[in-house]
Amino acid sequence: MRNLARWSTALTIFAMAAQAYADTSGSVTLYGVMDAGVTYISNSGGHGNLKFDDGIMSPNMLGIKGDEDLGGGTHAVFDLVNQFAVGTGAIQPPGKGIFGRNAWVGLADDRYGSIKLGNQYDFMVDSLFFSRTDAAMTVGGLYNFRAGPFQKIALPYNPPYAGQFDWDRMSGETVTNSVKYQSPSLNGFRVGVLYGFGGVPGAFGSGDTISAGLNFDRGPFGVAAAYTEVKYLQAGGPQVGVRNWGVGAHYDFGQFSTSALITTVRNTANGGAIAQGEIGATYLFNPAVQLGIDYMYMKGNGYLDNNHAHQVSAALDYFLSKRTFVYAAAVYQRTNSGAQALISGVLDVNGTSSSPNQFLGRVGIETRF
Repeated sequence: MRNLARWSTALTIFAMAAQAYADTSGSVTLYGVMDAGVTYISNSGGHGNLKFDDGIMSPNMLGIKGDEDLGGGTHAVFDLVNQFAVGTGAIQPPGKGIFGRNAWVGLADDRYGSIKLGNQYDFMVDSLFFSRTDAAMTVGGLYNFRAGPFQKIALPYNPPYAGQFDWDRMSGETVTNSVKYQSPSLNGFRVGVLYGFGGVPGAFGSGDTISAGLNFDRGPFGVAAAYTEVKYLQAGGPQVGVRNWGVGAHYDFGQFSTSALITTVRNTANGGAIAQGEIGATYLFNPAVQLGIDYMYMKGNGYLDNNHAHQVSAALDYFLSKRTFVYAAAVYQRTNSGAQALISGVLDVNGTSSSPNQFLGRVGIETRF
């Protein structure tokens, strides 16, 4: 009861502060998204599995963002985002803090662009994913990001099971202790750069991150490119550099939309590298019904035994309102002979398929506020 009282008091104070802030020259907005459903996996460690799963079409997030008008087209802005699991209420991803998804503050100007400081996305996310070049945004969500028979690449992610999961960073990896500049749009072009500080005394550049992005948008057409290099410090060993680049495009034909994307990764410690190409499309039959499909091909280099995988995804959405929809999704992955399939987001213990094939089907609901 004591903890409940403390939380109640804290929320009351925050609500009063937010109201006071909103009554001046700015605003504070509470927002979020929740996704939950049931998934069937055909082969998870050699066995079928029917499970509750959440944060699939979109990650479950609770955010607080603010904007204060400073005059002359300049604004003070901030964003705090918590990711959580609907099934348990636990903070996600494991090991990150309450605002591990995003925590930044900065200035935004209509003429000169924005500069933001904190824990934030790099340009694999900002330039590629948010520009709608990745079919995962509308077809399959987390299950349609990149994964497969590439465990040997051994990216130094935490937790360890993520060693080849989300290897192109586009499901929302963040860069801590970073500074990011994003230009305004000039004749459809936008550029951005990010630097994440390593913080190693006497070794500037150790453990740091650099990222850059370029976008061009003109009417229904958009094209984007991004590059990110992260240097991971290893206890008792040399730092590991992980390099990503990608290019993508989208075109909207009204009810019909298409996207194409190429992304890559290279682990400089072992030479492992993966490339993938995908093409996706969605069709809005009417304001309530949308169908999306996507095809992806992934290929590892010689260090990864030249393993490769084909993946096909489909999703049917039924919109109950502008904020809420129900959906059915299916994903199928097939690898080369001798390799083991692993669809993104299958995070069960020993969740890798015991064969070159893995299929999953899901029904779920998502709502935003």
